[in-house]
Amino acid sequence: MGNCCSDVSSGTGAIAGVGGTASSAALGGGATNDAVDYYLKSRGFNGLFSQIELSFSASGLRDRDVLSKSDPMVVVYQKEKDATLSEVFRSEVVLNSLAPTWIKKFTLAYHFETVQTLVFRLYDVDTKFKNSREEMLMLDEQQFLGEATCVLSEIITKSTRTITLELKRKEGITAQTQPHHGKLIIRAEESLASKITTEIVFRCSSLESKDLFSKSDPFLVISKIVEHGTPIPVSKTEVLKNDLNPIWKPVFLSVQQVGSKDSPLILECSDFNSNGKHSLIGKVQKSLADLEKLHLARQGINLSLPTGAGQNKVLKSQLFVEKFTETVQHTFLEYLASGFELNFMVAIDFTASNGNPRLHDSLHYIDPSGRLNAYQRAIVDVGEVLQFYDSDKRFPAWGFGARPIDAPVSHCFNLNGSSSYCEVDGIQGIMTSYTSALFNVSLAGPTLFGPVINSAAMIASQSLAQGSKRYYVLLIITDGVITDLQETKDALVSASDLPLSILIVGVGGADFKEMEILDADKGERLESSSGRVASRDIVQFVALRDVQHGEVSVVQALLAELPSQFLTYMRIRNMKPIPPP
Repeated sequence: MGNCCSDVSSGTGAIAGVGGTASSAALGGGATNDAVDYYLKSRGFNGLFSQIELSFSASGLRDRDVLSKSDPMVVVYQKEKDATLSEVFRSEVVLNSLAPTWIKKFTLAYHFETVQTLVFRLYDVDTKFKNSREEMLMLDEQQFLGEATCVLSEIITKSTRTITLELKRKEGITAQTQPHHGKLIIRAEESLASKITTEIVFRCSSLESKDLFSKSDPFLVISKIVEHGTPIPVSKTEVLKNDLNPIWKPVFLSVQQVGSKDSPLILECSDFNSNGKHSLIGKVQKSLADLEKLHLARQGINLSLPTGAGQNKVLKSQLFVEKFTETVQHTFLEYLASGFELNFMVAIDFTASNGNPRLHDSLHYIDPSGRLNAYQRAIVDVGEVLQFYDSDKRFPAWGFGARPIDAPVSHCFNLNGSSSYCEVDGIQGIMTSYTSALFNVSLAGPTLFGPVINSAAMIASQSLAQGSKRYYVLLIITDGVITDLQETKDALVSASDLPLSILIVGVGGADFKEMEILDADKGERLESSSGRVASRDIVQFVALRDVQHGEVSVVQALLAELPSQFLTYMRIRNMKPIPPP
């Protein structure tokens, strides 16, 4: 197999660090089980999402009435994980029209991290029901006009946010004499609430020191309160070393992200500890509206500390709001509409610790029944989401930690076996190349991340130099602890200036504590061997075993952070979306 990414002849060096920080939505520190937070986020409690309004029109519908034209209505279904359909919307009935435009709009939340499959069915409503409310109509009493399906991502990635679908007969029904059923036109609009972002600068005074020989290292975690549940972290500040009167860099919160401007938020100030067991210094509960009032009044509010039995001790420590501004920010969907794409890359661990692929207990075992192993599951879960944001669907794919035929151990080889290019066609191309590679390399070691990260960074760097509207997402799937930790940190710090995010998924039963150091959500920003600090957080790590079988995919939940990382990069580089003509 060829040298890693040998189709890229050259790459531009890393861009110089950019000052300033935008704190994107992130998990707060101190969680006893980060997988629980990821799971909750994937259920819509956190993460970046937008309210989308879908409007409908049609043309060339079949005329099912004898003395007049059809009276069409749109019914929308959402396909669930088990492939069942749940009805979520009905339009009004438009009388006597084969080219209707419906007024009623369907509003839904767009979640980047999941594949939201929608099914649209059109019915001709019988005249005798014309005075009935749409939601009371029995659909089996109406005449079927046609059906179409698409994924929400297919609509919002169009520059016009409009898609035209051919209406077809229902699945499983035999061919009808008239194959033409007309067309359904769907247009998506993003609500203004999705674009309103609040920028807040917090400071505290007279914090208590929790450390024995030094001052506290404080950071803030902002959480929203959900009904019948524990508070869900939605944002956090950086950690400030040895500071009892900290002023943190701005945090950014969308009104939609927290629920509403009057939704209660819990602000917790904690002393950072490298073992993850952070010490609570004090907390306060306020809404965005309350925080705005504090800023306008230039007043502080005292923190309190729970003392047990529902009691709180009021502290002399105070929280102040130094800055509170609301702006209409460019959204992730606006960048997509102006031509930006997300490009998927994958790197797979072929070290010997995975076990012999021919044996059932190997993490690389290919089950003849078709059941996916952990590596295949991660590829499919991430790839099925990201493929809609990549126009050519050609994905760089590498392996590492193996010995190709008649060659020394390689820490970055092209998964397709080519010596000249690393791309494969689509998710199926990755799966096929992965299976083939298992029988054409010898598993070896050690586990090194640096080479594959540098290869991904080279592609991102070259794309940036060419002015391409591309942002890259590298998925690294591994079963073990890396042995080149400092080299990996150096590569990540250098890559933090590039249009690149990295998802690391740990499979198997290894101890991944060292891996969590790479994820700045759980600590401080990465620092290179030369002392340079990463300009932003580009890594998300999770161990696949942390979410029980049958729960929402933890890998998809990881994807919820990508739009925030994308937007942080765009804002740091002052790159703005250009609206389509």
